[in-house]
Amino acid sequence: MPLPFAMILFIVGLIFVYRAKLHKAKIFLTLSLLWLFIISYSPLVNRVLYSLESSYPTLKDVPTNIKYIHVLGGGHHSDSNLPITSQVAIASVVRLNEGIRLYLELNGNAKIILSGYSGLFDPTPHSTMQRRLALSLGIKDEHIITRPLPRDTQEEAIATKKIVADQPFILVTSASHMKRAMIFFESKGLHPIAAPTNHLAYIKHPNYSGFFSADALYKSEIIMHELLGLIWQKLKNNL
Repeated sequence: MPLPFAMILFIVGLIFVYRAKLHKAKIFLTLSLLWLFIISYSPLVNRVLYSLESSYPTLKDVPTNIKYIHVLGGGHHSDSNLPITSQVAIASVVRLNEGIRLYLELNGNAKIILSGYSGLFDPTPHSTMQRRLALSLGIKDEHIITRPLPRDTQEEAIATKKIVADQPFILVTSASHMKRAMIFFESKGLHPIAAPTNHLAYIKHPNYSGFFSADALYKSEIIMHELLGLIWQKLKNNL
């Protein structure tokens, strides 16, 4: 969480100000402003995010022998007063739409795997929410496979292996998450074909979101999440 980290540095600096420890106060206040500058500066943030998102190219030529499309889980909040498109997180909506696009490219001759558990505060599994969304978009129920137990990408890979075995399949997730996801799936002996989506980095039009923006803060959070995930993944593999 890069923004809360900046606030922590700032608060520590203020504490030193009130304690008349001005040298330490200057250090922490300067660090907080410098960190805030870095994580909100769009040209830099977009460049770093682009390096993550460009790990795998867009899947344009879909192999005709594919029988399964796995759309990785994301987030949601159940609220019957809202349309299903508002209950499912934006990234998850985009992932599912890409999965459906590829499904239509295969003329409906594939099954869509949806995964994700209920979480701590919502009793409805994410896979169930994605299934509802897929049904509302016209996908036949018999072409949907749900896996409501996986809690993370590694468990999603384990659940998928029980379905696809050694067959190649299409793996759909956010472009920033694809590198880590492919490592998990390939480590289980699976043969995923990457289909990244939900690209957020502005490289072709770098000034689209301005030089400093809240949009850059959001992207910085994604970057930190994925970089820490990759580091933890590497550490686990070396244990």
